Amino acid sequence: MTNSSHCISLATSIVFLNVSVSLSILLNKALRSENRFMYMLSTCLSDICSGVSYYYAGVLDVRDSFDSPTRTFYIVPTFLGLSYMAILAAQADRYHAVVSPFKYSQLMTRNRTLLVIFAYWVYAFLIVAVYNLVTVGMAKRVTSMGTFVGNIFTVIIMIGLNVRLFIIARFQLGREPPSEERDSKRSSVYLILVVAVFFLGTWLPIFSHIIVCNFIGSTCYSFRNEGTDPLRILPRVNAVLTPILYIRGCSAIRATLLTRVWRHCCRRKKRVMFDESECVHKSCST
Repeated sequence: MTNSSHCISLATSIVFLNVSVSLSILLNKALRSENRFMYMLSTCLSDICSGVSYYYAGVLDVRDSFDSPTRTFYIVPTFLGLSYMAILAAQADRYHAVVSPFKYSQLMTRNRTLLVIFAYWVYAFLIVAVYNLVTVGMAKRVTSMGTFVGNIFTVIIMIGLNVRLFIIARFQLGREPPSEERDSKRSSVYLILVVAVFFLGTWLPIFSHIIVCNFIGSTCYSFRNEGTDPLRILPRVNAVLTPILYIRGCSAIRATLLTRVWRHCCRRKKRVMFDESECVHKSCST
């Protein structure tokens, strides 16, 4: 397979899996009523946009630098950043839900959760607008400083939340008496833990690369495009792994997916195959 074929296959996998999980959440009223599934939906939506944009950024010679004629005006990297923000917000959500369940139930209503999601989507594109409106020199200074500081602090926060969530799931919830609520809390904590670990594993190489490049003042773009840069392929691989982890780790999503999303697709496919076989049979008999 050529590089373009690999990029198209990866982009198609990203879109297909994330659309499947998104539909599973939207079609299930019980899932839509829980805050953690809203963060999952936000992650899937940003990954869908990332997968669609990868058809362009991964196949063609695209570089998102300020002087590149094929740049996407930093819109494509923003979709990846939104996935990062969604997982970080989901970690914080699970942490507060387990540590202070009573206060969490009072403060974090579904509308407030949607407001948080809306806020970081608006913030991300507001930053993109600023980068594209100011001069190139100012944008480079802001990008260099903001990326350097933001990446370091958010990675530290994510790792810290991971450690804290693991301690809670391993020891604090283990001391509670067996109940359906305890099992639900534990499974939700373990799911976001696993998602965050895979996220860090696929994102830390590119984070480290960008931080080092910004620190020494050299360029970070040494490959033809994002489809040939292994450090930038890894975050796209994570966009495939995340919905798989959601399906594997959440029985409600898996059940809805198999009974309401993929089942209709399979039925339609079988019906088309049956109609085609009937047509072949009729043409052969005439």
